[in-house]
Amino acid sequence: QVQLVESGGGPVQSGGSLRLSCAASGDGYTNYHMGWFRQAPGKEREGVAALDRAGSASYADSVKGRFTASRDNANNILYLQMNSLKYEDTAMYYCAADQYSVSPYMRSDYDGPPPQVDYWGQGTQVTVSS
Repeated sequence: QVQLVESGGGPVQSGGSLRLSCAASGDGYTNYHMGWFRQAPGKEREGVAALDRAGSASYADSVKGRFTASRDNANNILYLQMNSLKYEDTAMYYCAADQYSVSPYMRSDYDGPPPQVDYWGQGTQVTVSS
């Protein structure tokens, strides 16, 4: 069992920055592939960033060059640094852990079912004002 708790969301002006954190507890955190997803009102949940156990990252096209995911395995924390925020980044952001890589969900041509992972956090709201 892994428990995930996100923090760091809030209101921010367009062009600003936020850093989201995801604190993981439970057994075997370092054995999981991690990821960040988001869901805006009326839209499906979508992948934002994937970070595998070895630390290799992949990003959705919409956030490449602006968002950076990282993990602190010593303290069981996953981060998402978000720069140059845009109005369209407004969403609930979720941390995820899975035994398999979540990088397929980051692909722009992904057209499968909604993301399914082993564990979700409760989410943290990011609101970008234009």
